[in-house]
Parts: sequence; C-alpha cells; structure tokens
Amino acid sequence: MTAGLDTPDRRGRTGLDRHGRDLTGNPRVRVRDVDVLSCDWYVLRRTTFDYQHSDGHWSREQRETYDRGDGATVLLHNTGRRTVLLTRQFRLPAYVNGHPDGMLIEAAAGLLDGDAPEEAIRREAAEETGHVIGAPEPVFTVYMSPGSVTERLHFYAAPYDPVTAVTAVTAVTALNDGYGVAEEGEDIATLELPFDEALAMIRSGDIADAKTIMLLQWAALDGPFRHSAPVARPY
Repeated sequence: MTAGLDTPDRRGRTGLDRHGRDLTGNPRVRVRDVDVLSCDWYVLRRTTFDYQHSDGHWSREQRETYDRGDGATVLLHNTGRRTVLLTRQFRLPAYVNGHPDGMLIEAAAGLLDGDAPEEAIRREAAEETGHVIGAPEPVFTVYMSPGSVTERLHFYAAPYDPVTAVTAVTAVTALNDGYGVAEEGEDIATLELPFDEALAMIRSGDIADAKTIMLLQWAALDGPFRHSAPVARPY
C-alpha cells in the first residue's frame, strides 16, 4: 500500500498516479505511465509518453512535473496617489539560488486551495495586505514555468485606499506589524510604493519576482497607469 496511491497521504489524497493518464487532446502524445515520485505536500510525478515528431517518427520520452495547484495574484493600485501596494516576505528557494537575503518584493498571491480564482485572490489580498477588495479586474492567466511546473496563475488588479483596509478582527493575523496566516508561518510586510519607483526597481533588480514584473508592466502599458503622466518632481 502506497500513500497517495492506494491509501491517503498527509493531505488525504489517493489515486495521484491517475492524473494525466487519460489525456486525448493531442493525437501526437500517447501517455504510457505515470509514477508518483513524491507527495509530501505537493506532488512530483514522472510521466512516460510517446511523442510523434514533426517528421513523423515516434520517440519514448519521460518528463517530471511538479504539481502545486493553481494560484492567483493581484496588483493593488491607487491611481489618485499613483501608488501600488506590494508585499515583502522570505522565499527560501530564491535565497538558496543566489538572492542576497531571500526577501522578495511581490504582488499579493496564493494558491486557490479549491476556491474559484476570484474568491481566492480576495482572500489572499486580505491575508497579505489587510485590504478587503471588491470584484478584481481579470488581467490574464498564464503558465509560469511550463517546462516543469503545472501551475496556472490567474492575474488580477484591484484598487485600494484607506476605505478598503481591514479595521476589524478577521482572518488576517498581524505578525510583527505585518500580515499573514500564523499557522502557515507567514510573516509578510506591506510596501506602498510610487508606481514609477516600482518600475525603476525592476530595472535595478530590487523587484525580481516574475508575476510582479508582469503586473507592473501591464499596469504601465494597458492598465490603470497607461494614461497617467508621471508626477513631476522638483529638482
């Protein structure tokens, strides 16, 4: 008996080796086998499949996929103040791969955890920034790392101002003057930045998170700041 296959794993899942076996959308792909390599929290699978190349010949291939579920992210913006509200938190994978301290500046984001994308991002915005947003504006949905990670990330934008700030005890847990869910070990600080400063931080490398860069560029090209002139600064 194997956890995640025949018996429940730590998250109560079974049949994890069935995922992706019955795909029929591409006649040039024939899935032969799916092995679960790990299901401690997320799921790492190795899929064996036959692939028909453009010249007609078939080859036997194997790929590993990392399934952490789908997620959502939101850019909180205030066009009157010409600002955006971002977060800063520790990211171990970035830290072990060359980031100086692992403290990344990001747009609020999180996994769907079974919720609809819009519902999930409203939850995450409240948990990570302390702001309760209305209906967020859909921006786009993308695969963030399609070579190995199955996740689709739903991008949104929403306005914020003092009225949207949480003023009562909610699901948000304050940690050291920040936000996050204590049970998940989160310790998240918020940063309100002038929009032009946030764009400059992309160029300087101070903002190095892909989803945040995508949202800021969208905001400048097609989003809330596309017709907004930069604020004049005295010399």
